[in-house]
Amino acid sequence: MFVTFFQELKGAGIPVTLREYLDLMQAMEADLASRRVEDFYYLSRAALVKDERNLDKFDRVFGHVFKGLETVGDAVEAEIPAEWLKKLAEKYLTEDEKKQIEAMGGLDKLIETLKQRLAEQKGRHQGGNKWIGTAGTSPFGNAGYNPEGIRIGGESRNRRAVKVWDKREFKDLDDEVELGTRNIKVALRRLRKFARTGLAEELDLDGTIKGTAHKGYLDIHMRPERHNAVKVLLFFDIGGSMDWHIKATEELFSAARTEFKHMEHFYFHNCLYEKVWKENRRRFQATTPTWDVLHTYPHDYKVIFVGDASMSPYEITAQGGSVEHYNDEPGGAWLERVTRTYPASVWLNPVPEKEWDFTYSIKMVHQLMGGRMYPLTLHGLDRAMRELVR
Repeated sequence: MFVTFFQELKGAGIPVTLREYLDLMQAMEADLASRRVEDFYYLSRAALVKDERNLDKFDRVFGHVFKGLETVGDAVEAEIPAEWLKKLAEKYLTEDEKKQIEAMGGLDKLIETLKQRLAEQKGRHQGGNKWIGTAGTSPFGNAGYNPEGIRIGGESRNRRAVKVWDKREFKDLDDEVELGTRNIKVALRRLRKFARTGLAEELDLDGTIKGTAHKGYLDIHMRPERHNAVKVLLFFDIGGSMDWHIKATEELFSAARTEFKHMEHFYFHNCLYEKVWKENRRRFQATTPTWDVLHTYPHDYKVIFVGDASMSPYEITAQGGSVEHYNDEPGGAWLERVTRTYPASVWLNPVPEKEWDFTYSIKMVHQLMGGRMYPLTLHGLDRAMRELVR
């Protein structure tokens, strides 16, 4: 298994060496991983990964090779016994049954009711419509259904949760993805305005010929390279439902880094709020205030949001609606500030355009962007680039 792990890391393009592999084996013989998969993950990552840009590739290979092995973690942060949340059955409901289940009536009501249930509940519960548990129609728990609830542990299924109490690790996008086609790059080239910048880096053939003919000897002329002078700010929605679209998003990121000399990128989750970040593993420690972004980059920057805009409507409209922190202002207020500061702004959505009407939050973001939302397809990219240069 360990040899297969080493070979697949090499196959994924991670520059691991035999010396590093032998060091890992010595660490295993010394029982530094304490015979736990989670500890082995951190040990092998420290021994084999030298560049943080390869962390995402490493995680994919690790998950593939060691799939099915039990890991030890503390994913659930709520003070609720794990046995209450053991998933013994899924809750499958017809569309008519789903319509009959009542929503709680707002975010504040949800939080207040959850506090009461935590104080009252004394044991595990499965099924039903009130207590914290699994496979039911209660607003609290997981593996069930409620049109408006707080998921506690587990994974998202109906994408209706207002709050998600679950420890998750989001990964930075890999900017070295090899594109299968040049289509994305070709589409992005509509957004270009060439200028010669920097020091002399390339041969000026016409100038060299003219100078040589004039002077009678070889007179080499150099000139600065021509670069795309367009300046771009990229905001990427990361984690959660965006994990389904990671490949297309990485390809866009890779192409954009190639096409734009002046480009900055930031991450957010679900909706833009008062802070963004550049490294997902440090998204709680190393953040950048969104106000600083608005005051650092001039109005002539082109802004591109990339996200599925699929979330609870409270994240857009409500104070405290964020799933990961308490936001003093709704996400919609920040989206409006960005579009006012940067008139050339678009939103690229990996969700097929024909499905946008099925998700209320997508329609809300579409409206906040002034209709400038486009599907993350070749045709959608072409339309978005035409809008940015209009």
